[in-house]
Amino acid sequence: MNDPRVNDLLKWSIENSEASRKDPNAPKPKTKFNPSILEQMLGGAAPPSDAETMKNRMAMVTSADTTIEQKRRALEDFETLVQGIDNANNIEALRLWTPLVEQLEHKDAGVRMWAAWSVGTAVENNVKAQKRLLVVGGIPTLVKLATEDPDMTVRKKAIRALSGVSRNFQPGLDAVVAHVPASFKPQGSLNAGDMSAVDSVIQPLRENAQRA
Repeated sequence: MNDPRVNDLLKWSIENSEASRKDPNAPKPKTKFNPSILEQMLGGAAPPSDAETMKNRMAMVTSADTTIEQKRRALEDFETLVQGIDNANNIEALRLWTPLVEQLEHKDAGVRMWAAWSVGTAVENNVKAQKRLLVVGGIPTLVKLATEDPDMTVRKKAIRALSGVSRNFQPGLDAVVAHVPASFKPQGSLNAGDMSAVDSVIQPLRENAQRA
């Protein structure tokens, strides 16, 4: 079937080819290039943005219609996306912090693990994300996971997130110290800018997490 869209694209390509440009007798280009036509012919819409993908993946995680495996894969994709600081900062704008933190209490260990991993990735060296984690109340839940979760991998990822929110962010470190069990509390106050001081809380948690 003769498609006028194809004809227009062929005319445009010929008129703007290198041979036509070099030919002094060639007519001036008259056909206008319409990128939307090319998109339609190639299958339609442009690929989704990172923000759209983040919202999509979180919708899959929170949906009652997705399997546990699908939720895990969706959170794995989410963690990959928030490795970029712009995407990590966009969690707040997309209102995804609350549903992300809620997954820390999911019944499935794999979902809890990927949620904690995503949180830890987002807050690492990122004050904006550190603040949001504090505001949405994620630190007490992470402390509980770090010290009580039956799954070792979940405990380790929760501790990574606690380490990330504590470093160079005093309110985060103070909140971690306030919520860890008495056996992990340090003597005196700690400076979040002192990595050795932060490790005086984090390292005992790491050692405890190695238990079977």
